[in-house]
Amino acid sequence: MSELSAPSAASLSFLQNQPRGLGVLFFTEMWERFSYYGMRSLLIFYLTQHFLFSDAEGYAIYGSYAALVYMSPLIGGLIADRVTGARRAVVLGAVLLACGHFTMALEGPAAQAVVEGGTRIVTRDPGSLHIFYLALSLIVAGEAFLKANISTMVGRLYAPGDPRRDTGFTLFYLGINLGAFAATLICGYLGQKYGWRYGFGVAGFGMLIGLGVFWVGTRQLAGIGDPPDREFLLRKIAGPLSVQHLVYVAAGAIVAAAWLLLQTPALVSGALGAVCVATAVALIGYGVVFCPREQRDRLIVAVVLMVFTVVFWALFEQGGSSLSLFTARNVDRTVMGFTIQAAQVVSLNPLFIMLLAVPFAWVWHALARRGVSLATPYKFALGIAQVGLGFFILVWGARLAGANAQVGIIFLVVAYFFHTTGELFLSPIGLSAVTKLAPSQIVGFAMGAAFLSVAAAQLVAARLAQTAALSPVTSAGMGLSAGLDAYTRLFEMLGWIALGAAIVLGLLGPFLKRMMHGLE
Repeated sequence: MSELSAPSAASLSFLQNQPRGLGVLFFTEMWERFSYYGMRSLLIFYLTQHFLFSDAEGYAIYGSYAALVYMSPLIGGLIADRVTGARRAVVLGAVLLACGHFTMALEGPAAQAVVEGGTRIVTRDPGSLHIFYLALSLIVAGEAFLKANISTMVGRLYAPGDPRRDTGFTLFYLGINLGAFAATLICGYLGQKYGWRYGFGVAGFGMLIGLGVFWVGTRQLAGIGDPPDREFLLRKIAGPLSVQHLVYVAAGAIVAAAWLLLQTPALVSGALGAVCVATAVALIGYGVVFCPREQRDRLIVAVVLMVFTVVFWALFEQGGSSLSLFTARNVDRTVMGFTIQAAQVVSLNPLFIMLLAVPFAWVWHALARRGVSLATPYKFALGIAQVGLGFFILVWGARLAGANAQVGIIFLVVAYFFHTTGELFLSPIGLSAVTKLAPSQIVGFAMGAAFLSVAAAQLVAARLAQTAALSPVTSAGMGLSAGLDAYTRLFEMLGWIALGAAIVLGLLGPFLKRMMHGLE
């Protein structure tokens, strides 16, 4: 049997050779993603069905929230690098996340809409809206301290040049999607079938389990994630107040800032643009001033890959906005007499991840053993091309829809399949690439910058989704054919964007590979 044939039990022995601490981080992240994706699967429906926001308004709020979730780890990564260490930051983040998800369960009265003189007037309870924004803000602050730092801890399990690193990150990604799969099925079903509070509440309990796993398993991390200077962290600065207490003040400031920004989505775009530019300048400036040539070149490659990461996630994240509403309105979700909730359909992505993550990890491992590997820029290009192919599949299905403007669910299944294979080419490899390409002194900040590129993608995704936003009349069930036409135009545009970006990155591949100086 050749080395690249189907994996046997013996050929999968590499799965057992990972560091012990990977299991702790695997299960912690699995439950954190259960909480996050459980809430995420319901959010666009909660906005448009409970609070009765229009599609365009819902996309704007969703995009701003998601952008802040991915922007805030820049701050949390910096604090962990310089003050708390990753371990304490993860614990603080988990506590904030649990509080945020439980606060989401306080849904309050549903909004009411009336039509007067041809104008739709929506009345929402102000108190419920403030609680909702507070819940989102707590989640943003929690992700600030947890998201980048737990990925950084995975990277620190491996010595420089350890060939197990890419495999380890792919397995870690499997944990993410185990949580996401269970969450979208359970939280999505409970939230849409029995009430929002049940879906959001179960997400909160998932985060508590994740916190417990991390707390109990900390000893297996062998000092990874400890504070860089414990004495400085505990130093008193005013009476009983220490530097560590200032970190809690910073967490409160993040909550307050997010609460204000979420209510003014236009400010998020300006703030994110400024932070993106400043971060890129800081990374490249650090490389020019403090790094030898090889480290500087690698850091530049990391920044270029982050730019293309924006393209990928702007397309992929339609799954939480336009693709979700398309699923609810224009996809026939009845399978063998059973109607699947629209929020549950997104479970296809983590399901495919679970089915494909180990085979992908095995392929990377087998290729590495043969001395053959695909450089990271080419993996990125192929990932972007595959997400574009998924959108072209949806366009094909939409053009075959009948008079009822309903698309067969098989087209959605195939589209999610290609989105998932694209994700496996790019996302876990991207996390691994940051820990390899960034100098060790700023790896937490660089991981935060990688998530910042995903933050920018969330706002771009929202803007793209708004091009297919339906009026309240259309979204209520009238003119579904017109709605299907709008989604078809959007998906076709996204397919061509993906194909163009993949070609450009493929052409840049040889130059970027040389600048990686031997790293793959």
